[in-house]
Amino acid sequence: MIARASPRPPARRRKEVRPQQLLDAALELFVEKGFAATRIEEVARHAGASKGTLYLYYPSKEELFKAVVRQNMGKLIGEAGAVAAGAGGRSCTELLRELLTGWWARVGHSQVGGLHKVMLAEVRNFPELAQFYADEVITPARELFQDLIRRGIERGEFRRVDVRAATVAVMSPLIFLMLHRHSFGACAVQGFDVDTDATLAAHLDLVLTGLQGEVEARR
Repeated sequence: MIARASPRPPARRRKEVRPQQLLDAALELFVEKGFAATRIEEVARHAGASKGTLYLYYPSKEELFKAVVRQNMGKLIGEAGAVAAGAGGRSCTELLRELLTGWWARVGHSQVGGLHKVMLAEVRNFPELAQFYADEVITPARELFQDLIRRGIERGEFRRVDVRAATVAVMSPLIFLMLHRHSFGACAVQGFDVDTDATLAAHLDLVLTGLQGEVEARR
C-alpha cells in the first residue's frame, strides 16, 4: 500500500504593495535619515516590498522624493488654494487665520513638516531637487498668501504693505516651528522648549494686528 503525501497547503500570495505604502515609508525614512542617507532598498523593505517593485513605480530615488513632496506638501497647498479660491464673501482675516491654523494642524503635527528640514540640510548637494521643491512648494505657498494679503488690501481689510515682504514675514515663523519640531523639539533639549500652539496663536495675533492697524484706527 503506497502512502499518499499530504497535500501541500496553498501558497500564500504576498499582499500587493500599493504606491501609497511606498510613499509613507519613504516619507518616514527621508525625514528620519535625510535624502542622501536613505537607500531605495531600505524604503522597499520598510514598506514590505522588493526593490524591484518600488522601481516599477518610481525609477529613481529622486523621483520617489518628488512623489513624496507632491503627495504631501503639494497636495496640501493645492487644497489650501482651493479653499482660498472658493472663499466667496468671507473676510480675508478669517481666511488667513484658517489657512495658518489649518496648515499647522496638518503639517506641523506630522512628519510632513520634516521635508522642509531635509531640503534645507541638503539643498547645496542636490540643487535640482531644491529647484523642484521651490517650484512645487515654496512658490505656490508664497503666491497663495500674497494673493490673500493683496485681496485684503483691495477690500480695505488690510492696510497697504509691501505684499511680498509681508508674505515672507507671515510664512517664516511657521517654517521655524516646523524646523524646531524636527530638530531641537525632537531631542527634548532643555532650555529650548517651544509651545508651538501658543507661538502660532501669538504670531496670528501680531500678523492680523499689524495688517489691520491703520484700517482699525480709521474706523
